[in-house]
Amino acid sequence: MKDLDTLFKQYDFSFTDESVKNAVKDILTKNFAKNDNKEVYRKCLSLIDLTSLNATDTEEKIEKMMQKVNDFPQHFPDTQNVPAVCVYPALVPIARKTLNADTKIAAVSACFPSSQTFIEAKIAEVALTALAGADEIDVVISLGKFLGGNYGEVFEELEEIKSACRNSHLKVILESGSLPSCADIKKASIIAIAAGADFIKTSTGKSEPAATLEAAYVMCQTIKEFYEKNGVKTGFKPAGGVAVTKEAVEFYTVVEAVLGEEWLNSDLFRFGASRLANNLLTSIYDKEIKYY
Repeated sequence: MKDLDTLFKQYDFSFTDESVKNAVKDILTKNFAKNDNKEVYRKCLSLIDLTSLNATDTEEKIEKMMQKVNDFPQHFPDTQNVPAVCVYPALVPIARKTLNADTKIAAVSACFPSSQTFIEAKIAEVALTALAGADEIDVVISLGKFLGGNYGEVFEELEEIKSACRNSHLKVILESGSLPSCADIKKASIIAIAAGADFIKTSTGKSEPAATLEAAYVMCQTIKEFYEKNGVKTGFKPAGGVAVTKEAVEFYTVVEAVLGEEWLNSDLFRFGASRLANNLLTSIYDKEIKYY
C-alpha cells in the first residue's frame, strides 16, 4: 500500500477555505473582463464533453445526439465542434456506430454516480466499457471510503480501475461538493493523480453543490504541483451546473491563471455539460440557438 501520509506531506496545505475564496475572487477581478469575449466563448465550446446521462436515455436519443455532432460543421463552419460526448456504458455501442466526426466517446462507469458497490463489479464494468469502444472513462472515487479516512483503499481501487481501462483515458470524479473542505479536495486530487488519473473532475452533476470555482482552483493548483514534481500533466474537468456562458468563462479564467496557456486545450481541459453548448452558441451568434 502506498504511504499516503508521506505523499501528502510533499504538498502545500498552507491554505484555508477563506484564502482559496479570496484567491478566486482576485483572479476573476483581474482577468475575467479580458476573457469575456467571443474568441473565448468559441474556445470553451471546443472544450465541452457533450453529455447525456439520464435514466430515460434511449438508443434513438443518443443516435440523434451523435448525428447532431456529425452535422455540426455544416451548420457552424466557423466554429470548432465539441471534442467529446459522454454517455452511459450501455449506450457506447450506438454512439460508436453513429459517430463519424472527429469526436471522442466518454462513458461514466464503476457504479456511477454513487460508486457504492463491490470493486469486482466496478472493474468488470470499466473493462466492458473500454471493450465497447469508449475512448475515455469517467468514474467516481469511493466517497464513503474517503470520508471514512480509508485513503489507501481509495488509492488501490483507482489503481485497479486504471488498469482495467486498458487504452482508454481515466477521468476521476471527486464529487468535490461533498468533501468537507478545500484540504480534503486537495487530498482527493493527490490520490487520484498518483493512482494514474488522466483527468480529475469536480462533480457528477447528480448532487449539490456541484462544480465550484474554489474546487477548480484547488484542483488546478494540485495538478500544477504534481506536474512540477513529476513532469506529468493531468487534465482538469469542471462538471455539474456549468450551464451559462459567464460560468464557463469564469472556470476558463481560473484554469488559465493557475495552469497557463498550455492547459487551454481539449487534451487537458474539458467542461462536462449538457446545456452549455447551446448557451455558448447563443452568445457567439447573438441569437438564441438550440442546436444541441
